[in-house]
Amino acid sequence: MKIFIASDHAGFKLKESLIPLLLELDYEVVDKGAFSYDEMDDYPDFIRPVAEAVSQHPMHTLGIIIGGSGQGEAILANRFKNVRATVYYGGSEEVIKLSREHNDANILSLGSRFLTDDEAKRAVKLWLDTDFSEDERHIRRIQKIDD
Repeated sequence: MKIFIASDHAGFKLKESLIPLLLELDYEVVDKGAFSYDEMDDYPDFIRPVAEAVSQHPMHTLGIIIGGSGQGEAILANRFKNVRATVYYGGSEEVIKLSREHNDANILSLGSRFLTDDEAKRAVKLWLDTDFSEDERHIRRIQKIDD
């Protein structure tokens, strides 16, 4: 499975710490930036390419996007057809599982200002290890979103 990953300056350090984990888990990782820390960069410049890639190949790709809160990043990503981005910035990890089991979320948006590296790594691993339930009711609901 191919995973596209990107962040702005607020998530740059966390992105750099997640890439080795993803490689260790045998994912093909495509880094869409930022490629260096620049506190004046704008998250849409990096998040848009991830959302476009997942939108074009939703059955064969996933995305991880990272910003200060993860909110703006998810808002942008969810503007693309076939994208179902979910935000995680701490709290109950059950929401991570439900995003995959019930909503088949294909982009995880992380709020780096609210997560430690270890919390983010645990969240990413849980998200990747959780499968879509394929229950008819969840398929029906996703179809209504897509329509």
